[in-house]
Amino acid sequence: MALMVYMTMSDAEEARRIGAALVERRLAACVNILPPIQSIYWWENAVQQAEEVACIAKTEEDRFEALCAAVRGMHSYKTPCIVALPLAAGERDFLAWLRESTRPGD
Repeated sequence: MALMVYMTMSDAEEARRIGAALVERRLAACVNILPPIQSIYWWENAVQQAEEVACIAKTEEDRFEALCAAVRGMHSYKTPCIVALPLAAGERDFLAWLRESTRPGD
């Protein structure tokens, strides 16, 4: 099953570095980096606010755990946001490309 993985990063540099590593390692077929977002969240017993960068990675379900481990190893946050949403449907050729692009060694 194809997944869209939503992640937040501290800034655009971190997003580019992690995104490139995920694609190079074939853990994601593509990573979209969105413009800065304003995040409001509960952390360390208080409401926090920060500017972050959101990313969306496209991958296969069987690559998610490795993708998650890679992101955690490179991320500056103690508890990074890494959540996956299943793709219920998609354009056939795109989904085939996604599958092929996340096969290591191919």
